[in-house]
Amino acid sequence: MSRMVNCSKYQKELPALEKQPIPGVHGEKIFAEVSAKAWLEWQALQTMLINEKHLSLIDPEARKYLLDQMWRFFKNEAVDEVEGYTPAHDG
Repeated sequence: MSRMVNCSKYQKELPALEKQPIPGVHGEKIFAEVSAKAWLEWQALQTMLINEKHLSLIDPEARKYLLDQMWRFFKNEAVDEVEGYTPAHDG
């Protein structure tokens, strides 16, 4: 049976990540508090933010910005929108 986690994004028990997605303290916290589903959704949003805002991941300010956006996303707080993107609607 796969490991479950009380997901901070969805506020319910969901399947967890199989391993820590990034090194360090932030990776440990993500592993403990974020579901695999929420992590995949964040990765998609992160990719759009990087592309839309032309971020360079070697820039410490860009990494700081993405870290802030990531935790806002996982806490269900407002995150920056990607212009021209319309999410698909279920149903």
